[in-house]
Amino acid sequence: MPGLPPLPDAAGRLLASVDAPPRLVAHLSLVHEVARTIADWCAAACPGLALDREAVLFGAATHDIGKTVHPEELSAPGSAHEPAGYELLRAHGVPERLARFARTHASWGEPGTSTEELLVSLADKAWKNSRIRDLEDLVVDRLAAAARRERWEVFVELDDLLTRIGDDAPRRLAVQAEHPVRRG
Repeated sequence: MPGLPPLPDAAGRLLASVDAPPRLVAHLSLVHEVARTIADWCAAACPGLALDREAVLFGAATHDIGKTVHPEELSAPGSAHEPAGYELLRAHGVPERLARFARTHASWGEPGTSTEELLVSLADKAWKNSRIRDLEDLVVDRLAAAARRERWEVFVELDDLLTRIGDDAPRRLAVQAEHPVRRG
């Protein structure tokens, strides 16, 4: 969609094939943009981190696709879109390693959550300047361990990054609001 950050081609085609509403495409584009910023920062700050960047970016670009099945959740709280999104992605041939983000983006506190899942969850919060301390602590712990760096150093750097991302949240929220909840 014009005026939005580009999505990965596969995600864009998938969203078009399920006739995703403009507001949803805008949201996914903006979260994807933030996820790319976070993933790029992780690669620079934590070179020892084993990270599936492609999975993070695809996950961010499709994490709410289940809202095409549950459009009421585009403008009201709800979690029915999470399993529905996973099933939709799997039905379209998306591999488990990529489809899982639709199901897990709101359950980042569960045991066994991958670094990639944490980063998609973080991007889904940070895009609108929502800071969740428990989530950020999990990310800091994971990154500090992978990079063999002091936790406080990673905390300070991530905090600076999230503050910069948060400073741009009003623009992202305005861009999303320019797009209608429903097609037509």
